Amino acid sequence: MTAVSDTPAPLPDPLRCAALAADLDAADLRSEPLRRLWGEEADDALARGMHEPILRAIAGDSGVLATLGRLLVLGKPQPRAAVAAALPHLGVDGLVALGLGTSDAETVTPTALLRPQSFVDADGVGEWWIASDLDEVALDGPLPADHVLGVGGASRTLAETIVPIQVDRALDLGTGCGIQALLVARRAGTVIATDISERALAFAELNARLNGVVNIEFRHGSMFDPVAGEAFDLIVSNPPFVITPRVEGVPAYEYRDGGLVGDALVEQFVRSAPAYLTQNGIAQLLGNWESRSGITGLARLEAWVPSELDLWVIEREELTPLGYAELWIRDGGTTPRDPAFTPLLTAWLDDFSARGVTSIGFGYVLMRRGAPEHPLRRTERIAQQVSNVGTALGTGLAAHDVLAEGIPSTLVTAADVTEARHLLPGNDDPSVIELRQGGGFARTVNVDPALAGFVGACDGELTVVQIASALADLFEVPLPDLWAELEPRIRSLVLDGILVPGE
Repeated sequence: MTAVSDTPAPLPDPLRCAALAADLDAADLRSEPLRRLWGEEADDALARGMHEPILRAIAGDSGVLATLGRLLVLGKPQPRAAVAAALPHLGVDGLVALGLGTSDAETVTPTALLRPQSFVDADGVGEWWIASDLDEVALDGPLPADHVLGVGGASRTLAETIVPIQVDRALDLGTGCGIQALLVARRAGTVIATDISERALAFAELNARLNGVVNIEFRHGSMFDPVAGEAFDLIVSNPPFVITPRVEGVPAYEYRDGGLVGDALVEQFVRSAPAYLTQNGIAQLLGNWESRSGITGLARLEAWVPSELDLWVIEREELTPLGYAELWIRDGGTTPRDPAFTPLLTAWLDDFSARGVTSIGFGYVLMRRGAPEHPLRRTERIAQQVSNVGTALGTGLAAHDVLAEGIPSTLVTAADVTEARHLLPGNDDPSVIELRQGGGFARTVNVDPALAGFVGACDGELTVVQIASALADLFEVPLPDLWAELEPRIRSLVLDGILVPGE
């Protein structure tokens, strides 16, 4: 088994956190100043796990920003005198007392990373300092089992999918380093952040204090145990959903492995979360789900959610058992050159084979306790690049609610929608007409001339009935027949955000 960390968890003392924040602010330890310091190419290389380009770029620079960059961003030991000069308010002893480093008479050795993390949400642009455990590059080997991950790809993905709504109470289940709790706290009265890892909670609390966020409460415990009997307007979770064999010798990393068999952790979350939602409350998570012996993962997932709840699942990726196993073995710092790689691969493939797993899906899950008489039930695969997903999901939920009362009397074509017509040479009639969405889920929808004409006329001036009547006359089709053909497709375009209700 992989060992646990040999360094203690941080001790987020409020006064020392404030002193450290003052020093980081004075040094301008932020994304853009660092990028200017060591150059764009070296900065991009850091995102791919390479430190050497930065070290070469700032070799010989003993300035405050370079010192803190090497110490906190890269996790490299630095001369004690240089660190003391860079942290005049906190001091070296204060850094050690926070649990972010160790020191002797000559050298300060970091025991954690602390990096600036920029964000963009519906409320604007900002940046936080996020502390986490040393990564595999700084450790020069596999990660400890209790490793606390910084802001990775999954964290950024979840942050982009959260519906931007103002709420009274929110829950971040499995908070890790606390990044989701910080984001949600910008639009919530109170956030409860939970984790089964005491080490993760220590980092999350440190990060909240560093960034002056005071409306987060931290609780220790598994799944929903710390919030028994409570209800929330918003639940977000980037749970430890990675499917891991439950056999001796396979590392169980706390940040990604929930300790259950297969996709049972995602199933447990999805089955449990509805009981903790207020009316119109939303739960969102990332997850994996297995397709087994002819039953798709999406079908299995939909069966876990009570039929009266709104459910919107978007599968972004699907991997074979081999591709999935290799991905997560490498994520733990083990490569095919390591002797441990083949035994780990064998364990993963045997585990999938035992359950008849044919593929593993990854994506977003949204549940809402909406109106039980007309729930939204939507599962889909979207492979293309997406943007502003949280806003798009919110728009879709609002459209579903509007459509429960019928198609609005007036509709307007969304500003990001364009039309493309494909014609065969010498033919004036298009063989294919496409509506293309510029933002959100970037959907491309094939339409016929009648539906294209309807969308083209949706400028808010004419009513839906007036447009449909004009099209019926133009195509010499009885209005009831045309409407029976158009109505379900118009509903779909409204739900997709291609058509939006008029004023």
